[in-house]
Formats: sequence, C-alpha cells, structure tokens
Amino acid sequence: MSHAWHEEMQAEIKAGARVSDRDIADKVRHAVLMQRLPPGTKLPEITLGEVFGVSRSVVRKALTRLASEHVIDQRPNQVARVRAPSIEETRETFEARRLVEGEVAAQLAGRLSPEALEALTEQARAEVEDYRRGDEPARIERSLTLHHRLAEYAPNRVLGGMLTDLVLRTSIVVALYKRAGLASCYQEGQHDRLLEHLAAGDAEAARGAVHDHLNGLEAMLDLSPREARIDLMSILGRAPERA
Repeated sequence: MSHAWHEEMQAEIKAGARVSDRDIADKVRHAVLMQRLPPGTKLPEITLGEVFGVSRSVVRKALTRLASEHVIDQRPNQVARVRAPSIEETRETFEARRLVEGEVAAQLAGRLSPEALEALTEQARAEVEDYRRGDEPARIERSLTLHHRLAEYAPNRVLGGMLTDLVLRTSIVVALYKRAGLASCYQEGQHDRLLEHLAAGDAEAARGAVHDHLNGLEAMLDLSPREARIDLMSILGRAPERA
C-alpha cells in the first residue's frame, strides 16, 4: 500500500493493464485506511466492476479478501459495506491487541539483533519526518510497517500471526472512527520509547510502552454514529480501458 504501489496502480489503469482482485482489495483497503471510505459505505459489485473495468467474479474475489481482513462486512444476498464495528467490538479489539502486542514486545526485549533494531529505528525516524512534512498517508504506512515488523520478529510465531491481524484491525478502526478535525494520530516519542526499552532489554517497560501507545490511540476515537454519501468512482479512480 505504498505511494509507489499507488502510482503504479494508476499507471496501470491509464495504460489499460489488467486489474486483479488483489489490486482491487489493496486499493479499497488503502481508501479505508486513508479515511476516504467511512463506515457503512456500500460497495456494490456492479459499481466496483465499472470502477475497475473487471467482471463481477473478480470483484467478488476482492470482496472476499477484504471480508477475511475485517475491512468489510459481506453477507449473503446483501451489498457489501465497509465495516462499522460496534463500541464493544472496538474496545475488545484494542484489549486483544494490548495483550498480544504487549507480550510480543516483552518477549522481544533484549533479543532483537542490531540489524532488526536499526530497521525499526529507521521506520520510527521516517515516521517523524513524514509527520513534520504533513504527509499523513506516508506516516500511517510507516507506523503500520513498524508494528508489522514487530510481529515478524516475534519469537512466538502464533502470537506474531495474531498481532499481524490485530494491527490491521485496529488501524481500520482508527481510520473509521478518528475524531473529526484530528489531523493525525501521531503520538510524539511513543515509538522511540518502545524501541529504547526493547534495546535495553526491559520487558515490562516495553509492555507498558505498547499499552500507553494503544491507550492513546483509543482515546482519539469518536464512536458516535455517522452517515455519508460516497461516490466510489471519484474515490477509487476511473475504470481502466479494456484491452
């Protein structure tokens, strides 16, 4: 979901290149993460097919991908919609991530290689630069990458897999319910403190840094109901020319 990918996608559309179900899923997911598709937005198969210039069978595969990632709700004989998690589910999702990521951080404390620490530090450094430039999409991607790498480095592979899923789920929730007028969910120094504790081998401090980070994100949410009329064509791009 990088800027490079997004530019390549646009170039492919303009060039009439074939669009896959993965491409569609990536673009819809990116639009949700960038807060361009609010909770409850309908995603009709026919409309998506027109947007991307593909058959409904390709669209269905993309929607199945998105449903498995908890980005959309897909029910039999109903139009798919961007998920609108309940307050209870949102709280439970954050609680689960606190438990899992806190434990992963505790296990990683003092066990990361110099190369892994440098890779994480580079992501945190780049996130600060993106924030200062006002490039929120890039900043979000940096943050996601940092947490996904923690999941990759997890000594317990089951916990790592759970964390990968929970990072996306909480990121979707933040994108859907971030308070109006809040330009960024960036929390200054949070990632730096976590990395310091990981490097120092302080397991409980690393766990606490994760909890502080997630508590701060959860405090930025507005879970009141909202509705919006969305033009999918304008958000997701014009359909590619058929070859």
